[in-house]
Amino acid sequence: MDQNHEIINNSITSQEISQEISHDFKEVKSNSKKSKRKKILSYVLVAIFCSTFSGIGASIATMKLAKNSNTINPKTVIANSTGNKSLLNSNVKPKNTLLSSNIDENLRKLTIPEIAKKVGPAVVGVSTKGFPRADVWGFQIPASEGMGSGIIFSEDGYILTNYHVVDNTQKIKVIFNNGKEANAKLINYDENYDIAVIKVTDNVKMPAVAEFGDSDKLQVGETAVAIGNPLGKELLGSVTAGVISALNRSIDNKKNIKFIQTDAAINPGNSGGPLVNSHGQVIGINTEKSVGNGIEGLGFAIPINQIKPKIENLIKPRLMIGIRGREVTKELSETYNIPVGIYVQEVEEFSPAERAGLQPGDIIVNFDGKNVKTFDDLNKLKQKHKAGDVINVTIVRYEKTMSLKLRLTP
Repeated sequence: MDQNHEIINNSITSQEISQEISHDFKEVKSNSKKSKRKKILSYVLVAIFCSTFSGIGASIATMKLAKNSNTINPKTVIANSTGNKSLLNSNVKPKNTLLSSNIDENLRKLTIPEIAKKVGPAVVGVSTKGFPRADVWGFQIPASEGMGSGIIFSEDGYILTNYHVVDNTQKIKVIFNNGKEANAKLINYDENYDIAVIKVTDNVKMPAVAEFGDSDKLQVGETAVAIGNPLGKELLGSVTAGVISALNRSIDNKKNIKFIQTDAAINPGNSGGPLVNSHGQVIGINTEKSVGNGIEGLGFAIPINQIKPKIENLIKPRLMIGIRGREVTKELSETYNIPVGIYVQEVEEFSPAERAGLQPGDIIVNFDGKNVKTFDDLNKLKQKHKAGDVINVTIVRYEKTMSLKLRLTP
């Protein structure tokens, strides 16, 4: 690639052991093969999340685009591939949903104004405030603020957005299309797919619930409409239209996702907003765009069919362990003569990890009887349990192997 390939995301190289991750084990993928990336286009690829702290003007395109629980009972509706209504809780029928009872191939195509009227009320602004930090000189830097978009998919207040919109935030507010605001909290996320679910915590009625379509049925050339909040809340609910430019696009650092490419205008602040088909169904989550001299109309969305199977887990609160750490890859293991596993950098006060006796410098090599090499390994094992379960954790501390018992909490 002739110029910088920029994704606003965390990564770790084979020469680093200094990539910080969040307290609840967000996954950090190795980027050691960066030099082998296939050169496809000469552009800068950026996440479309609008960050007011970045110091970059809002008109600059290279900004970010930006547990098991039995108590969660969302009234969530998803259109499955056969067009039938599918409830995560089959005993609950949503009172307010955009899901048609007759979704099929013959569904009438809507005009763009009709699409905006149908989907617009289910699109929200996601306003975030990060944590204050210190610069290299030790001076305090104010907390950053950002703005993205989200999609209401449950009348209980569950909202789908991009993970990079809500990553490392201490406060989340949702702005509805009528300008009213409500507090929200992060429920769960899948960093590998850059998706997250947040939930409105205030006692307010959702104005609408979005309908999910079938992204597997998309055809190149058909209508695509993007709805979101480019450049911030002042442009809340903006609608842009174009076509599906291509399908199954790969992006270097997200090989697991086959993106939808569109020429519908996508800008900073559109992250987490919907890409909608001509039936007013959400068929993608706007996530990234390409920028550079002479480059226009290259936006990318995560297909909704890659997200729908994850929704049921994402509405369950993420079980917490309470550390910050780093993956120790095979290369790092050989370089530093330490075991492959999860290197613990920091243990949160009053967390399950602290109560279990974990300390900075420990390396987690086994969790619940299974060897762990990555955060993904750890998360998959953790998700098999519920709050209160006690897990055997094997660590290496100063070349000595130890076994600890850790009780999971939400």
